[in-house]
Amino acid sequence: MSRNDQMEAAGARPSFVTAPDRRLSPLRRALIAGALGLLLLAVLAGAQTYRWIFADLPQLPAASEPARLEAALWSLNRPPGVAFHDRNGALIATRGPRHGQRVPLSELPPYVPRAFLAAEDRRFHQHRGVDWRGVVRALRENWQAGRVVQGGSTLTQQLVKIVLLSPEQSFKRKLQEAVLATRLERRLSKDQILTLYLHRAYFGEGAYGVEAAARTYFGKTARGLTLSEAALLAALPKAPSRLDPTNGMGEALARSHLILRLMREEGWITPGQEQAARRNPPVLSPPPGGEGDFGYVLDLAAAQAQALVPANSPDLIVQLSVDPRLQSAAVRIVRQGLRNGPRRWGADQAALVALAPDGTVRALVGGVDHRLSPYNRAVHARRQPGSAFKPIVFAAALETGVSPTDVRIDAPVRFGRWAPENYGGGHQGAMTVEQALVRSRNTIAVKLADETGPEKVGAFARRLGITTLPERPYLSVALGAHEVTLLELTGAYQAFQLGGRRPPAVSLIERITSTRGDLLYARAPSAPVPVMDPLKAAQMQRMLQGVIARGTGRAAAIGRPAAGKTGTTQDWRDAWFVGFTPDWAAGVWVGNDDDDPTRKVTGGDLPAVLWRRFMLEAHQGLPVRDFDVAAPDRQDLDARDRFYAELAAEFAREAGP
Repeated sequence: MSRNDQMEAAGARPSFVTAPDRRLSPLRRALIAGALGLLLLAVLAGAQTYRWIFADLPQLPAASEPARLEAALWSLNRPPGVAFHDRNGALIATRGPRHGQRVPLSELPPYVPRAFLAAEDRRFHQHRGVDWRGVVRALRENWQAGRVVQGGSTLTQQLVKIVLLSPEQSFKRKLQEAVLATRLERRLSKDQILTLYLHRAYFGEGAYGVEAAARTYFGKTARGLTLSEAALLAALPKAPSRLDPTNGMGEALARSHLILRLMREEGWITPGQEQAARRNPPVLSPPPGGEGDFGYVLDLAAAQAQALVPANSPDLIVQLSVDPRLQSAAVRIVRQGLRNGPRRWGADQAALVALAPDGTVRALVGGVDHRLSPYNRAVHARRQPGSAFKPIVFAAALETGVSPTDVRIDAPVRFGRWAPENYGGGHQGAMTVEQALVRSRNTIAVKLADETGPEKVGAFARRLGITTLPERPYLSVALGAHEVTLLELTGAYQAFQLGGRRPPAVSLIERITSTRGDLLYARAPSAPVPVMDPLKAAQMQRMLQGVIARGTGRAAAIGRPAAGKTGTTQDWRDAWFVGFTPDWAAGVWVGNDDDDPTRKVTGGDLPAVLWRRFMLEAHQGLPVRDFDVAAPDRQDLDARDRFYAELAAEFAREAGP
């Protein structure tokens, strides 16, 4: 029985009281809806703010190991710079920003990294990327001063700004900086972060990193910095342009004194060390010289280096094959030879190339003055070689069975409407093939090219490294009518120099490393490639020796075994001498950029003289030696010439009129 039934049975009235009405009033509903709306707006605003801050937040490189991450940050977003060294390892010049090689903290004097910590972040070892105490202190100082007088960025944040962020000054950028700094601290050690900062900070004068800065301002490695020098360098990253010591030491020195005081307050140096550093201020080294004699070399090396290494390897140390002594000699000889050129020779430009037997470039001059004209005439100028191309024609003929002792007639010839003539006119009748090359007879050269076939001559030239000839050259190829470069033609002569072999390629770069020490490229030593029969090459050696001994190249004689060939083009527009000894191959070109005729300069004139002067300097200290590949017939050359002249005369008599 229910309670009401019991009450009714007892005579009492049942209770009908209902539960209170729990429905919300309109006001309360409005308040709750408003709160939910505000919460939703806050969430949306927070999401939008998060997106605003982090949508374009750069990501740290996805390297799993700290060492790999450090290596990735070493070159990330780094401005390109290249340091060029000669074959002896000495610095020639730098182009673009200078990036010093990596110097571990353990190899630096202890006061060097401490100077930077005093200047930028004394609590570096106490925070984890963001120094909140420093932030509060900076806010207080700036509030009291009414302007920004102190920054709160840690050294880690500055590294993030250098490597990952733009120089933009904004609240958003500061938040991103803090986030990335915190992430970086979780993945790298303090020493790794400090090392990266020391090698990525900008110090002015194009120097990035403490090693490059030490060499730029003091001419020494960072390993040898004094305390006063370290303090001065630590002062520069704050404002590299304003504090540039080369424009006056005042402000930079004052800041370095502040850094010394902070180091003493931190207990990193003694008062005596501070006073000694103040009494012995740093002395700047003389500014480095320009590129001097190496302008044309560096232009070529820079282009080759870009093709040899990945695009993301900007900070390079490129070791060249160039010999600084020979390079200086080559530049001096070219300039002296052309000093009175426009007046005496009617020529305003010259170029010179010298190659070692391994195909490496030991000297390269692309013009009289790189500052006035950087156009490299040794590498890029395509000019007609004239008779300097004849050795390739004669060598191709030898390969088809022609012998140096074969007789040809120097007489008028005609091929269709073309009737080639000899330089200076006239004809000398019957002579051997060797004599024809020594005397540079055009008619016989054309006959040999016709017998051999211009296509075979072109194919043989390409085998020797000439890339500029067409697939089907004209018969005029025999007289050097097709254009070549000095570098390629000189390289082609190495096939004669090396007994029928030539280096796989002409090379200027020996090694390329990054400033971290990573090897990016090394020229692999390789044996010369066979390109012609050794006996035929020996015959060419002997014939080209005759050019210098008895022919058009007498002015190139240097008193030791040497071989070469002169070249002069129509109207004396180009004059060449290309030749070699057992030790060197070298080529010289003289002419005018506008293709104007010279004052009848021939290959046996100024080019041969310049070649001789250079070769005399190049062979200083070298023993006199003959070519390794010798012709089997070593009888007296003059007696042999008389023999074949008499034989040719007898053939002519028998042939009759």
